[in-house]
Amino acid sequence: MASLQDLLAQRAEIEKRIADAQREERAAAITKIRSLMAEYGLTAADIAGKGAPARTKTAGTKVAAKYRNAATGESWSGRGLQPKWLKAALAAGRKLEDFTV
Repeated sequence: MASLQDLLAQRAEIEKRIADAQREERAAAITKIRSLMAEYGLTAADIAGKGAPARTKTAGTKVAAKYRNAATGESWSGRGLQPKWLKAALAAGRKLEDFTV
């Protein structure tokens, strides 16, 4: 059976070999990436995704109402699905312009 000192020495040698292999694989990956970047004319900003359009400051903010039900005070911005109250009124023969704010 191997002694504790022998096992610790083996572990240290294996950890060193692992670190060397990681370093070599990383260097090979970086070389491959640089080659592909040069081949396709890419920059670091392209890789980082900084060229993607940013969200606007107004994204997610409420929009002013365009249509309002005078009887109930309910409103609709004109975006998304029509509310039930508006669908019912349109089905009853009223016009969309009747509800314009």
